[in-house]
Amino acid sequence: MSLPDPVRLGPHHVGPGCPLLLIAGPCGIESREHALMMAERLAPIAARVGLPLIFKASYDKANRTSMHSFRGPGLHEGLRILEDVRRRVGTAVLTDVHEPAHAEAAGPVVDCVQVPAFLCRQTDLLIACGKHGRCVNVKKGQFLAPEKMKLAAEKVREAGNSNVLLTDRGTCFGYERLVNDLTALAVMRQYAPVVFDATHSVQHPGAALSVTGGQREHIPLLARAAVAAGIDALFMEVHDNPDAALSDAATQWPLDQLEPLLESLCRVREAVS
Repeated sequence: MSLPDPVRLGPHHVGPGCPLLLIAGPCGIESREHALMMAERLAPIAARVGLPLIFKASYDKANRTSMHSFRGPGLHEGLRILEDVRRRVGTAVLTDVHEPAHAEAAGPVVDCVQVPAFLCRQTDLLIACGKHGRCVNVKKGQFLAPEKMKLAAEKVREAGNSNVLLTDRGTCFGYERLVNDLTALAVMRQYAPVVFDATHSVQHPGAALSVTGGQREHIPLLARAAVAAGIDALFMEVHDNPDAALSDAATQWPLDQLEPLLESLCRVREAVS
């Protein structure tokens, strides 16, 4: 299988021959203070283990199990917070976008716009991200074969943007269960550098009635397998108090356990390299 050319994400290059990139942060922006605290604590951890860091947090969690679930501060306040993180902590930042107009607003502020999995076939959104985002990370739909992600990447590139990443976050298997096919990573890596989302992959969507459940204990297993399979970047939602997180509480990785996990993943990458 052919390998993709590296792409640029902020100050970093992502792809074959580049360091493993870490995309990490809380699921949603809970407050300005929390986002800054998380970025300030994540940055030295990533530096110590030698991984370039992209801070991730969403200004709006539009895809929620319940109408009453926490969504975040919204587009404009959320982008101001991410801009503060970028300026004060010095890390590149990534956020989800859900509508073409959001891509236009977020593009000048963040280093990477992310297309959520359920929206990966939305042509207008992909084109808008290609036009206005710096780098575009497209998550593979839980319902989609990996081969189909070639078309998603092409939509972004045809909008004039060659900086595309493709992310796997598991595939629907029966009711309320996701499974990971590691061959999907190799398939999608023909089309663009690949990211593995270790935390969303252990979700059980809707399994906790009004919120999404999951099995956090399996995150290290899947992350090690994905690194061994040759991913270009690792995506992890991380929280200082996961059980109290306002979204994805069941599957965010504890901040105080992040460094030893990353150290083990670096050893796996070194071994397979």
